[in-house]
Amino acid sequence: MLDSLRTIVQQVNAAKDFSEVLRLIVHLVKQTMDTGMCSVYLYNPKDENYALMATDGLNPDSVGKVFLSSKEGLVGLVASRAEPINLEEAEAHPNFSFVPETGEQRFRSFLGAPIIHQRKVLGVLVVQQQEQRRFDESEESFLVTVSAQLAGVIAHADATGELGRLINPKDESFFERIYEGVASAPGVAIGSVVVVAPPADLKAVPIRKTDDVDAERCLLRQAMEQTKRDIRALDDSMVGKLSDEERALFDVYVRMLDDHALGGEVVSLIDEGITAQSAWAQVVLKHVRMFRSMKDAYLRERASDVEDLGHRVLAYLQQSETKRTSFPDNMVMVGEELSAASFADVPLEKVAAIASVKGSRNSHMAILGRAIGIPTVMGVVDLPWGGLEGEEVVVDGHNGQVVVCPSDELREAYSQQIYEEKLLAADLEKLSDEPCITADEHKISLWVNTGLRIDAMLSLDRGAEGVGLYRTEIPFLMLDRFPSEEEQRKAYREQLEMFAPRTVTMRTLDIGGDKDLPYFPIDEENPFLGWRGIRICLDHPEIFLVQLRAMMRASEGLNNLSILLPMISNMPELESALELVYQVYDELTEEEGYQIEMPNVGAMIELPAAVYQIRELARRVDFLSVGTNDLTQYLLAVDRNNPRVAGLYHTCHPSVLRALWAISEGAKEENTPISVCGEMAGDPIGAVLLIALGFDVLSMSATNLLKVKAILRQVSLAEAKQLLEEVMVMPDAQSVSKHMEKALKKPEVAGLFRRAELD
Repeated sequence: MLDSLRTIVQQVNAAKDFSEVLRLIVHLVKQTMDTGMCSVYLYNPKDENYALMATDGLNPDSVGKVFLSSKEGLVGLVASRAEPINLEEAEAHPNFSFVPETGEQRFRSFLGAPIIHQRKVLGVLVVQQQEQRRFDESEESFLVTVSAQLAGVIAHADATGELGRLINPKDESFFERIYEGVASAPGVAIGSVVVVAPPADLKAVPIRKTDDVDAERCLLRQAMEQTKRDIRALDDSMVGKLSDEERALFDVYVRMLDDHALGGEVVSLIDEGITAQSAWAQVVLKHVRMFRSMKDAYLRERASDVEDLGHRVLAYLQQSETKRTSFPDNMVMVGEELSAASFADVPLEKVAAIASVKGSRNSHMAILGRAIGIPTVMGVVDLPWGGLEGEEVVVDGHNGQVVVCPSDELREAYSQQIYEEKLLAADLEKLSDEPCITADEHKISLWVNTGLRIDAMLSLDRGAEGVGLYRTEIPFLMLDRFPSEEEQRKAYREQLEMFAPRTVTMRTLDIGGDKDLPYFPIDEENPFLGWRGIRICLDHPEIFLVQLRAMMRASEGLNNLSILLPMISNMPELESALELVYQVYDELTEEEGYQIEMPNVGAMIELPAAVYQIRELARRVDFLSVGTNDLTQYLLAVDRNNPRVAGLYHTCHPSVLRALWAISEGAKEENTPISVCGEMAGDPIGAVLLIALGFDVLSMSATNLLKVKAILRQVSLAEAKQLLEEVMVMPDAQSVSKHMEKALKKPEVAGLFRRAELD
């Protein structure tokens, strides 16, 4: 049956539409199991029943006309129990229901399996036999396996609205479709879709021979030069918006087209007598397959860059690219796999939002979206991007949703939200120069998390009191090699100067997990539990020492540097890292004559192990900083970037609150300063809970700083502590969130409870 299953999957994947998928399933399952009938019943949420949507063996005229409730018949029993039912005498079962339209009276034996996707019963797959027959265990397992395979296809059809339109063809409400993705840059926008997709198809290029090698070489070089000009134009348009380090990625794109990179491989094939188009397509597709086969998440993302360049050069080779000259206002850029080069042909000032089928919060496009301030949703896997040109869509960057063809009611609701957010932003700007003091005069320091130049600019405009987390891996990610000591020193100096005399807390290189460098691949089956953070730095002191030297040299004359060590899990790690920090300081001051004050050195508390050693860690450092993102992820065993389990990730989980209480108490007992630099600090509800837990320094995204300040100025510390006492005994995160929202929804802070940006 395994071969049959492979055949079913292959044919289903090749089907032209969902209706054909259903027809194939019932035909192939009936054939494989050698039974009299196979049918698919699908859930109709509008009427809360199950509709017969495909059959091979029953009356074909009954398709789309037979509906069974969840309590009706054997189909309803399978759905309500969410488990298979196998009967050799179906009519004897008390739940048997006779439906004459289906011709069901001819069948005696029954086997039904539920079709389930993420705990939701989407339908029932049924086989029946006219003769009395007990389907054996292998047959039952086969049907369950097919149902599991079918679940993903049906879930996709449900998400795209195709399922709803099939069941209720006259219901116009199914024209509105909501697609789930990953929230990558906050905000909401309504606009018209501009599909960003090169016209050329690499996979469709035939292999052709040529007798004129010189002419083909010339065509190739012209196409590559035209593409280089496009990329350089994009690079120029980003001056002032991105730093030199961040723009360096565009230089990488240009170099990929040189003779010693992709261009050279293509020329070699042309010299063998293959046309430029054929040679180019072969080389690019080879590299795309290579990158996509890699386990490293960051390297897999680079496949989109190679493919995007491939499409652009091929379009010039085919002389088929038509330059679009007019773009709608409030345009929404949509594509299958958007990369930074997608901005090349688009006027940036008209872009209202970005939505991409592939990619993650770590994609370069997502980083650009956050830097420029454009609502962005990545990883919208079900989005039918190719057919959306000109459609009106809503991009909800707070909740990671894209709404296609919104109803008048939904459009009005989102329009109102956009209007309210503009008013709120204007009101919040008035707080920029106001202190963050609770209603009972308790001072809270609000710091910012930075990495991009625009982060720092926004932070200063909004009254940030310091930098609680500067992500030093950003300059590393923007290059195709490790940055030199001097390159790092310049980047760090710029950040230190911008905030001086305010403290800038620089986290040492934190790669691994979901942050890998293209030139330093880390191949692991479970990267979040593997080689990352301080572990890499200690194993590669030649990298770590250079970074420490660059940081300390950058601080000369400013002396506003603090150094933060990430992913500390035990005391020997901390001691080893501190030894290297002191070594660098001694070298610079005693041997090389730099006039530098010893920076404060802190440990990041983001692993459960660190929670249980909090006092020992606190005794050895100048300060502690809690990274709630990873702490929550590790405590709850939830990857928040995985859409299947992201709903389980919640910083208000009672276990997280209790861990934070233990951290705060441990630091207090050792008189060690402590701050929070994770997502929770930038969430208004989270901020209230954190001050109640004893955290007086909160570091967050600049986009959330004024929101947090607004709510903390309206809440007393005594009130926050009372709320904390009430929620600490609650059983789950949802109860905590609902209780806090209800208690804090005062007129003065209405609109502050949008989902905070993930840091």
